[in-house]
Order: sequence, then structure tokens, then C-alpha cells
Amino acid sequence: MTARVLWLGRAMTSADTSGAMVDLSAQSASFGGSNGLTGYAVRPPGDEPRPGVVVVHEIFGLDEQARRYAHRLADMGYVVAVPDLFTEGGPRRCLRATFRALREQRGRAVQDIAAARQWLLDRDDTTQDVGIIGFCMGGGFALLCAAPRHGFRVSSVNYGDLPSSPDDLAGACPIVASYGGRDGGLRGAAPKLEYHLTRLGVQHDVKEYPKAGHAFLSDPDALPWFLAPVTRIAPLGPEPESAADAWPRIEAFLAAHLGAPDRR
Repeated sequence: MTARVLWLGRAMTSADTSGAMVDLSAQSASFGGSNGLTGYAVRPPGDEPRPGVVVVHEIFGLDEQARRYAHRLADMGYVVAVPDLFTEGGPRRCLRATFRALREQRGRAVQDIAAARQWLLDRDDTTQDVGIIGFCMGGGFALLCAAPRHGFRVSSVNYGDLPSSPDDLAGACPIVASYGGRDGGLRGAAPKLEYHLTRLGVQHDVKEYPKAGHAFLSDPDALPWFLAPVTRIAPLGPEPESAADAWPRIEAFLAAHLGAPDRR
């Protein structure tokens, strides 16, 4: 079975486990997203239909770390798509508009995420069950997209900003969320999210890790080089002990709500 995608002159098939850049422009045009939207996709081996997961990247764009997240999710058994929210000009030109879309809950970045979800649904080798996971800026989008109008079955929020109006999460899909207790920019976010999800009756698993700061799920060798000096003096970057607890929570939660796919 060959998936319906062609990029850089070759088809990405159900046996393509190395990952490939993919063309999401047809779906993006339908949703009013970025012109020429591209992304990165990975799927496990085999031809059986599998659930899908959209990965939303951090402020650095579709970099090595974002690709590693995609492969980790594929290792869990999912077909994965990572839309490049900076397709139309890179972080320097797109970051402000992307954060505006996050704040206003509408705009090109939101439509690009919808396009990536549709790209997964359009494939021959996926089920109709699609989840979303995001980190940092992407965590904010993952929380925003948990709202019922976005159509995701489950959301994994990792150190993402809370919406200005928590009531926007009424009727949200199940949410698993992880925050660092030493993350000054998101101090108190975990208990606040826990409170509002409980109040709204949204199924959830929210946990704050006291030893962790921001971006604690990152890989040590995948951080941008210019952040290395910062991580030595600020609570930013990998925290292996917290990550070792968070990833199994995320995997179990996704499996519970997307169906546990066969792993490699």
C-alpha cells in the first residue's frame, strides 16, 4: 500500500521508517493555511492502518529535536506528521504571527495544524483516530487544539501556555500535561490547568516535576548550540529523571485514547 504523498521525487510508503519531508500544501489550501506548507512525516513498518499523531514543534521550528519527537512517536506505533509552522519564511519572519495565532486561537498556524491532521486522515494507512502533542510554543497549540472544534481524540501538552479563557476547554478531548516546577515562565500553570480541567469535567493527567525547568523533555545533544551557555545558569533544558517519568505517562495516555498500536 502506498500512501498518498509525493515529495522530492519519491513516494513515502508504509515501509518508510526513516522519515521524509512531505507536501501538505493541498490540505493547507483547503484550510486557508500557509502557501506551500511542508512538514516531516514518519510511520512504523507494516501496512496495517494505525492511529496518527500531529507533533507541533517549539519556537526553533522543524529542527532536529522536532524530528526526534516524531521518531519517538513512530516508535510508539503511530503515523506522525510535523507541520512546519514557519514554512513561509522561517522563525524570524513567522514567529510573531504564529504567537498571535496562538493568542487569538485562529490564524495561519492553527490552519496548518488542521492541515496536518487532515493529511493524516487522507492517508490509506491511518485510522480516523488522530491525536496531537506539542512542546513549548507547540504545547500551547496542543492545548488550544484540545477544544472539540479541532477534532483531535487526545492531546499531550508539554510546558505549554494556558488559554486566556480556560472555559474554551469545555468539552475538550482527554489531556495529558507535563510541566516543570522550576519553569518560571509557567509558574503555577500545572495546578491551574488541573483545577480548570477538573471543573470542566475533562479527562486528564496533569503533573508538575519539581526538579524540571522549561523544555525538560529535550535531548541534550539536540538543543540549539546557542542555548548551551544558558542551560548552565538557568532552569532550561533536559532533566532526565523527570523525562523518564513523563514519557511513559504520555505513551500510556495516548494508547488509552487512540488505541494501543503494535510497536516496532
